Amino acid sequence: MARKAILWAAGFLSFWSYPRIAAQQPPAPIGQAQPEKPTPASTTKHKLGPVEIHVNWRARAEGWNWFKGDLGRNDYALGHSLLRIGIGQARDRFDWQIEIAQDTLLGLPSDAIAPTPQGQLGLGGTYYAANGNHSNNASAFVKQAFLKFKSPVRNLRVGRFEFFDGLEIQPKVTTLASLIQTRISQRLIANFGFSAVQRSFDGATFSSNFGKSNLTFLAARPTEGVFQVDGMGELDIDVYYGAFNLPVESKHSTGQIRVFGLGYIDHRTIVLKTDNRPLASRAGDHGRIEIGTYGADYLHVFNTAKFGKFDILGWGALQTGSWGLLVQRAGAFVGELGWQPPVQSLEPWLSGGYSYGSGDGNSNDSRHGTFFQVLTTPRLYARFPFYNMMNNQDFYGTLNLRPNAKLQLRSEAHTLRLASAADLWYLGGGAFQSQTFGYTGRPSNGQQGLANVWDLSADYQITPWFSATLYYAHAWGKGVISDIYPNGSSAQLAYLETSFHF
Repeated sequence: MARKAILWAAGFLSFWSYPRIAAQQPPAPIGQAQPEKPTPASTTKHKLGPVEIHVNWRARAEGWNWFKGDLGRNDYALGHSLLRIGIGQARDRFDWQIEIAQDTLLGLPSDAIAPTPQGQLGLGGTYYAANGNHSNNASAFVKQAFLKFKSPVRNLRVGRFEFFDGLEIQPKVTTLASLIQTRISQRLIANFGFSAVQRSFDGATFSSNFGKSNLTFLAARPTEGVFQVDGMGELDIDVYYGAFNLPVESKHSTGQIRVFGLGYIDHRTIVLKTDNRPLASRAGDHGRIEIGTYGADYLHVFNTAKFGKFDILGWGALQTGSWGLLVQRAGAFVGELGWQPPVQSLEPWLSGGYSYGSGDGNSNDSRHGTFFQVLTTPRLYARFPFYNMMNNQDFYGTLNLRPNAKLQLRSEAHTLRLASAADLWYLGGGAFQSQTFGYTGRPSNGQQGLANVWDLSADYQITPWFSATLYYAHAWGKGVISDIYPNGSSAQLAYLETSFHF
């Protein structure tokens, strides 16, 4: 990575990292995988008269060294911050909350966009294009504003809020809770937490408990934001979601099963869809996207006195409906095994798994076979965010270490292949502005090998209210990438993030 990018990043963080900066959630309890930031707010609240106030402020400097083509700048740095200030009140029968967000993007590269198929050379090019080709951008908007009517067993929330699929209930067993948060949740609906702006939802949620089980429904519309600094507007997209969660417990183990359904209707018929059809076919398709996603997941943690803890999980989904003029038929699944040996020092947690999202094998028929990841946070499962779950096969392994109570280390290794050589290499996490589809695709050129990736992160809780994260990743591109970027098929990402919460 270019030296100037590293120096720029260090300089930006030296300015922001004094305890004015904001933050997210502290590291997970010992022995758990570190939750991706940000996750649903579990902020410290302080009384201000009759109301409660909370402040979260995240700042990050990113250094990008994207795959290299013939044109465009692939090596650069950028910085951004997101300040969230909320007030609210918890009453016996209802809660209310209003949260304002102020986001800033600095130093976006003006030349990190190349002609097709090389496209945007990392998120610097994405942020620049999404904000009217301006290098420095700032905005403020209402992030959340809702009323929640509640009783001991059910609640109704109406207004603007964040929503994360899979997090309908919080298990008491910390290992199981961590697995749900880091390996199950946000695969289809989330706030795109890694992005500089994030997204919210306008609508309603209803939740009801039946003993230890839970039934949750969502009907909402996503807001703009994510890469665009103005997150106030609402998109012409309908989202419907329902899930039933049931804990499964025994003397030496605990688990949880979820069954869910998700409806997605995109009314933006003039927006060009991203798929593997020729441009003329896509330009002539003004049909709505109407997709139903039906799936389930199951997790279980086994405790043994001699060999430590073992965990298993499975997640799967099928999709039907219509992709404009095409019929949608797609699917995805994930399987993973984990082990926490009974070692006190470093408290290691090892896991390995396989993730598959279907691709489309024929661009000329009436069927669209690419799994659609809806409105996700892709970076939770693709920490170097140059891919997602669409038309993707991912063989991966992870290692978590906890040298002490304040420091958590995590390393991941991935081998990535396209599920279908006839389909595209997809990037993105869903719609974020009215005129942009939300996912981009690059041609495979008949190849399937995408990349090998290795990364390492360190999360350090400096004080109860101030934390820092250091991240580095390296990708070695294979045939798909080397055909598109002939001058450099390797890429790197490094960032330093500080966060403060009050």
